[in-house]
Amino acid sequence: MRWNGQAIDHDDGALPGLELPELRTAGLLRTVRSPEFAGVTFHEVLAKSALSKVPAASQMPFKWTVNPYRGCSHACYYCFARNTHEYLELDSGHDFDSQVVVKVNADQVLGAELAKPSWTHEPVALGTNTDPYQRAEGRYKLMPGIISALADSGTPFSILTKGTLLRRDLPLLVQAAEWVDVGLGVSLAFADSPDGKELQQSVEPGTPTPRARLDLIRAIRAAGLPCGVMVAPVLPWLTDQLAHLERLLDDLADAGATGVTVLPLHLRPGAREWYLGWLERSHPHLVEGYGRVYARGAYAHKGYRDWLWERVRPLLDERGLGRAALHRTGSDDAPEADRHAEGDYPRGALGGLRADSTGAASLAGDVGSETLF
Repeated sequence: MRWNGQAIDHDDGALPGLELPELRTAGLLRTVRSPEFAGVTFHEVLAKSALSKVPAASQMPFKWTVNPYRGCSHACYYCFARNTHEYLELDSGHDFDSQVVVKVNADQVLGAELAKPSWTHEPVALGTNTDPYQRAEGRYKLMPGIISALADSGTPFSILTKGTLLRRDLPLLVQAAEWVDVGLGVSLAFADSPDGKELQQSVEPGTPTPRARLDLIRAIRAAGLPCGVMVAPVLPWLTDQLAHLERLLDDLADAGATGVTVLPLHLRPGAREWYLGWLERSHPHLVEGYGRVYARGAYAHKGYRDWLWERVRPLLDERGLGRAALHRTGSDDAPEADRHAEGDYPRGALGGLRADSTGAASLAGDVGSETLF
């Protein structure tokens, strides 16, 4: 692969995105294509900042995120982050999968931001938008520097991923966990079965197989680190069958997951059109039902959410996987113990949490405090 020979200093029409002022403003260095990543174009940019403040209205259990990549070659049809590509005047469908923006200096910029006297060492989350361990990370190797910057500054952090490339950084993560709280989460919503693998490869074609992700969970646990699992998204009529959920949760328990959160599909603008297009091509008989379940917007009808939660709650409890690390407050009128909302994270998936006197989880106010994990 002749990566270093791929610099482009003018737009000849062959590489989409170079003409976009949004990328120029973002500090575009060059646009790269390589046979190793067939069909994917990388736009390398110099970022001015790495830390992103999470709006309070999001009700997420963290205030800061780091996203070294925009766009994702995992190509999950349902990905809620798809519409963020439209800010670059790229589309939320094929462009999101194939036009990946790489913040090549993200690790260096993050280190400088964390060294500021004003930084208060609040927990930082990675993998909340696009996956930090998508295939491009094998080339750019940004995560080791990001992990080191966070640990060296005394900042607790968490990583959520579908990418088995995280195994490369396990020794570094073990070292980091000696200094700060580290939470690790794996996203896996498909059982390790022929039917589950076939569906997984159809709806998230760029991701590792269920078996590979189960092996990742085992490797994380063998390294002595926590690993929560997001069974998300559960696809109505496709992965919500009792037998599928039982097999998946059995596999997760066997792999050593420290906690599991089960969440139904939600379809934000961008993802909605892309996923429903896939559904119409692959499972046209389900389109009418999805119209009913998602008639009111991005989130599944409350009746479906309640039905799914009543189905999975005993399955989680039977396997000792049911307790979430942190519940999103104010999500609905249900009692705290019954909530299972978008903001719920499984035990082990968030760094910088501790148990309060009621047994619920809360954000830790000091670095290195005793945690749930």
